[in-house]
Amino acid sequence: MSAIVDYLIVLWGILLISLMSIGGFFMFRKFLKRLPKEDGKSTLDWEEYYMEKTRHMWKDDEKKLLEELVSPVPELFRDVARQKIASKIGEVALNKKQRTITQDILIEGYIIATPKRDHKFLRKKLREKEIDVTPYESLFELSPDTYRNLKKRSQ
Repeated sequence: MSAIVDYLIVLWGILLISLMSIGGFFMFRKFLKRLPKEDGKSTLDWEEYYMEKTRHMWKDDEKKLLEELVSPVPELFRDVARQKIASKIGEVALNKKQRTITQDILIEGYIIATPKRDHKFLRKKLREKEIDVTPYESLFELSPDTYRNLKKRSQ
């Protein structure tokens, strides 16, 4: 009987350490996003900036499309993903000097904001919506760093 209790205590300890490690990992990532970059603003500051600057540019159809595109993201992470993606879409719209967020801008920003591992889900969702991905093929090949470098060169 004592051996079983010892075994359960060890398993409980492993479970607690594992859960605390996972939580710590996500807290550390959030901390890193809050650290200022070379320009004095953090990643989260830039996200908030682009969200505020482009809030008036969103039409209902584009908001609905964004909601449909983020629907495969687990609900726990959906709000964070939506903000990151919407801010990237806003950045693209401002860089292209657009007055409204169009479907093309939305898809371009969404592709740039999502990691390559999620592109297959995005392609599937766009196919379901009967949206041709051919004009965006070159964007699927870019990494976020490559896009940043292209943006800097074009400015």
